[in-house]
Amino acid sequence: MQTYKKFLLAAAASLVLSANAMAETLKMGIEAAYPPFNNKDASGQVVGFDKEIGDALCAKMKVECTVVTSDWDGIIPALNAKKFDFLISSMSITDERKQAVDFTDPYYSNKLQFIAPKNVEFKTDKDSLKGKVIGAQRSTLAGTWLEDNLGSDIEIKLYDTQENAFLDLTSGRLDGILADKYVNYEWLKSDAGKAYEFKGDPVEESDKIGIAVRKGDPIREKLNAALKEIVADGTYKKINDKYFPFSIY
Repeated sequence: MQTYKKFLLAAAASLVLSANAMAETLKMGIEAAYPPFNNKDASGQVVGFDKEIGDALCAKMKVECTVVTSDWDGIIPALNAKKFDFLISSMSITDERKQAVDFTDPYYSNKLQFIAPKNVEFKTDKDSLKGKVIGAQRSTLAGTWLEDNLGSDIEIKLYDTQENAFLDLTSGRLDGILADKYVNYEWLKSDAGKAYEFKGDPVEESDKIGIAVRKGDPIREKLNAALKEIVADGTYKKINDKYFPFSIY
């Protein structure tokens, strides 16, 4: 009997340890098609600013994290379907999205700005843009801004990924693109983007980017605490400086 009781106690302890181990593993959701914030390298590994910030937050929370990729259009439904535990994929904090998910404190700030060919006059006031074909990624703040502010004056083309919008710009199917300034900044440095430039001033100066979690999930406060830690100890700056010669925090 004593041996049987010991076996039961050992089995119970093993189950507790297994449950704790499972609780210490989290999945982070990332689009992996939005460089330099998130994309895949030549070997197919997810890389980028978002991934490195996510890894740093997991280290502070003392949890092991794995990456789950998702198409942008279905990324919030995937979070709510528990395909991952938190979503760190350069998502703008908006009132509409707050109806479906909770957000952490912002982990960087962005702006929206047009790009177009260098050799073309491209004024960004409403009258000058009338009749132009402008691209943006679908289900983004840029796409929403175009629809809300210029929807009746321009032709808007929305794309499943930012990369496809850039491809149509270089092929001449678009007059310009509206996108996050720092994504445009990265692309303009590439061979494909060297004939293009920023046009006008940013049309949106206060785009706050947060980590999305399911409604009421206590992981939100753990992520917020970890974010404060990586900012305070210099980890955030080290990652920032790897990607940008200026602070985006």
